[in-house]
This record gives sequence, C-alpha cells and structure tokens, in this order.
Amino acid sequence: MADKLFLEIVTPYRLVLSEEVDEVVTPGLEGEFGVLPNHTPFLTILKLGEMSYRIGNERWFLVLNWGYAEVGPEKVIILAEGCERAEEIDIERALAAKKRAEERIAIVERKAEEIDIERARASLMRALLRIEVANKRRTT
Repeated sequence: MADKLFLEIVTPYRLVLSEEVDEVVTPGLEGEFGVLPNHTPFLTILKLGEMSYRIGNERWFLVLNWGYAEVGPEKVIILAEGCERAEEIDIERALAAKKRAEERIAIVERKAEEIDIERARASLMRALLRIEVANKRRTT
C-alpha cells in the first residue's frame, strides 16, 4: 500500500511538475475530484479550473487549462493543454487579459458585432482563474 502519490503534470511545452505528493485535487469535466494514495484507477477529461496538491500540511495551487488525467493507486499523470503554478502567474498580464475579455463581451452585448463571444468568455474565465490562483500561492 502506497502512502504517497507520484504526480506528474505535462503540457506540450514543458514538464510542469514531477513530485511525490499526499493529495491531488483537480477540476474534472463532471466536477472537482480528489485523489489520495491507493485510489481506484481511472481516466478522465479535465476542464479549465483550479488545481491543487498537498505535501504534508502545505497546499500548492495551479491553473489547469483542459487536459486528461490518468489516476492509479500510486500515481496521477496529467496531460494538459496548459498549466501554470501560482508563483509563475504574472498578475498584471492576467488583469490586462481580464480587461480585454470584458471589453470584448461588452461590445458584443452593446452592438451584437461578429466577435467570438465564447472565445471572449473563455479568455475572461482563464484570466479570472489565473488572478485567483496567483493570489493564493501556497497555503500551510
């Protein structure tokens, strides 16, 4: 029986994390789920959202931008479209992206122009999530 999980998070651009952890909480397509050592194996789709992992009493936060998770009794492998640790997030850049997305949405609502509203909403959601996660950093 394992008492730790091996967590690996990979994007097309880099290895984000490769570490032994005590717990993983991630946004699944059907809702948030947690994984502890000796979990039943499964595969799932991940959505845009806040992810965290715990080592001892410290919790670390990340922004996950869609992907897949393979969960096993001793490991969690995440293949993500994008993923950022809280300490990597540039809050000023996220605030600027939030403002741009809000402006695009406001234009659509006022003028009904041909702007991709779903893309603007997704950009806004990513920006808000990045700001929220960046402000959390890690907790003990």
